[in-house]
Amino acid sequence: MKAERLQALADVYGADLRRWPADQRAFAESLLAADPSLRAVLDEAATLDALLDAAPTTAPSAALIERVLAAAPKPRMRGRWRQAVWYLGAGWAAAACAGVVAGVGLTSHLTADARADAVLYQSSLTGVDDTEVVG
Repeated sequence: MKAERLQALADVYGADLRRWPADQRAFAESLLAADPSLRAVLDEAATLDALLDAAPTTAPSAALIERVLAAAPKPRMRGRWRQAVWYLGAGWAAAACAGVVAGVGLTSHLTADARADAVLYQSSLTGVDDTEVVG
């Protein structure tokens, strides 16, 4: 870690090394031990930390909170209508699919009976015994 890196970390995390990331903290401590003149970087950061800690904090007034909430965008009904239309369309699609499945099943059942009747009718015309056709 060079002096520039120490300065950048002090600008971001302040003078208290306990707020620094653990891997950066250990390396900064070894750098400060090797070059005590870099302690000035942390002293400068400590001055800024003290100024920031001394700055007053104010809570927003009730009137400000009400104005901000009144100015906030209202939820649109448009999104709810889109969602309702989507669900309605999905319901219609599901009903159509169920109708197709039922139609295919019923049609195959009816056509199987019609095919069997056609085979029996054809065999009666040709004089073939039903037992030969069926089984």
